[in-house]
Amino acid sequence: MGFFSALFGKTDNGALTEAVNNGAFLVDVRTPAEFSTGSVIGAVNIPLDKVQSQLTKFKDKKNIVVFCRSGNRSSQAKSILEQNGFQNVINGGTWENVNQVVYNK
Repeated sequence: MGFFSALFGKTDNGALTEAVNNGAFLVDVRTPAEFSTGSVIGAVNIPLDKVQSQLTKFKDKKNIVVFCRSGNRSSQAKSILEQNGFQNVINGGTWENVNQVVYNK
């Protein structure tokens, strides 16, 4: 297990692939500046520091996939969402990882 996987948990690409194939709500929790340099097609940008104030955007979503640069902020975003009652959240890890799953679907 790699250093970041040990810290933030390993991304389950099977669950991620299934969620993406079922039309998951894709959320890039990086800053707007980072988002503007490239992200996953169809993803929305809700920076980590805005997740708590933007909870209504997550309501009624069947599956939610959060991701960032390293998996750290998405892990935090997943925790925030779960603390607010969302049970269908997957930490996709890096945006490149999620992009590869989306691209290969």
